[in-house]
Formats: sequence, C-alpha cells, structure tokens
Amino acid sequence: MLKDGEKGAVLQRDKESYAIVPHLPLGLITPEQLRRIADVAEKYQCAAIKVTSAARIAIVGLKEGEIDQAWKDLDMAPGAAVGLCVRSIKTCPGNTLCRLGQQDSMGLAKELDENYHGKELPGKLKLGVSGCPNQCGESSVKDIGFVGKAKGWTIVVGGNAASRPRLAETLIENVDDTQARRITAAIIDYFAQEGKKGERMGRFIDRVGFETFKQQVCS
Repeated sequence: MLKDGEKGAVLQRDKESYAIVPHLPLGLITPEQLRRIADVAEKYQCAAIKVTSAARIAIVGLKEGEIDQAWKDLDMAPGAAVGLCVRSIKTCPGNTLCRLGQQDSMGLAKELDENYHGKELPGKLKLGVSGCPNQCGESSVKDIGFVGKAKGWTIVVGGNAASRPRLAETLIENVDDTQARRITAAIIDYFAQEGKKGERMGRFIDRVGFETFKQQVCS
C-alpha cells in the first residue's frame, strides 16, 4: 500500500484504490491535456474525474499497479495534493481577462507557482491571488493571500478554511509585484526556519505574535 503522496497518488476511502492529481498551474489546461486525462480515465476504467477545490482535476479509482503507467500516459507532473509543503496556488483571471481585475493575478501566481509549488515546509501552505477585492482567489482563507487594488497588492496572512477556520490578517498594503515577491520569499523562509511540524501559518503567527512576524518579513 502506498503512502499518501507516494508516486503522486492519494489512497481513497475503500483503502484499495487511488487518485492521481496532475499539476495544473493556475488551473490552466490545454485541449491536449484534457484529452489525455479523459483517455487515461477510460483506459483504467476510473470511478470518477473530479474537479477539485484547488482547480485541479483528480483521476479517481486507479489500482496501485496502474499508477506508474497512468503517469506515463498522462505525461504531466504530479500536483502537490498532500503533505507538508506548498500546495496549489489558486488565482482568478485578474486584469489579463476579467473586466474587474485591477492587478495581474495570473502573472504573479505563475511566478509563485514556479518558485514554490511542492516546496517542503513545517506545515502545508496554500496561496491565493485575487486581482480585485472580490477575492475570487479566496485570498482571505489562504496562508498567504494577495488582493489586487488600484494602488497595488494588499498581502494578507494566516487564513485557512480547515477544521479550525481563520480569516487572514492584513500584513501590508499597496506593494508592487517586486515587493510582493520579496515579502513572499521572506514569509516562506521565516516559516521554514521557525515553524513547528504540522503548524499552519495562522497558528505560527499566533505563537510568535503578529507584530514580531510583520517585523521579520517586512523589514
């Protein structure tokens, strides 16, 4: 029996079958990739194809012996669906496509995904990037969230929608893309160094104190 995350697979409720979740940066997918996902699901007679809350597509119902070949058939990288690491980065279309977008959420999210997706940390970490205050990227319930406004990004920290939900707190406002990237790097480095195993960002902030946290990552 595989451990969760081994070979990019997640054990299902029946304790016999697995789901695999290809990485779809920003939730974007090509027609060719969609066809391959459909072909794999049909080939292995999978129980379901599920669009996840993280804007990925899970192929559910694979047997353990099918997983390696299924990944070869897909020719896609696994998504970081489980484990203590940076998970998927959720984003809205931003000002690339949406008439309400005030900042380039897809551009920032793409860089964050390339830099951090799958990075191992003391606790799981989710990011949300929203191009306007409507927050379609669910920024306020992410460990690190970005909200696009007319004068730049507002960065919020410490949110989650888990069994102990917590709204994110505003860390800093009106920063540009370069500052947002720098502060994100500082947050992740600080958490990597000082976080406890299994700790979410919000509990980490509660433990060290918000003002101490802000001084460490914004100075």
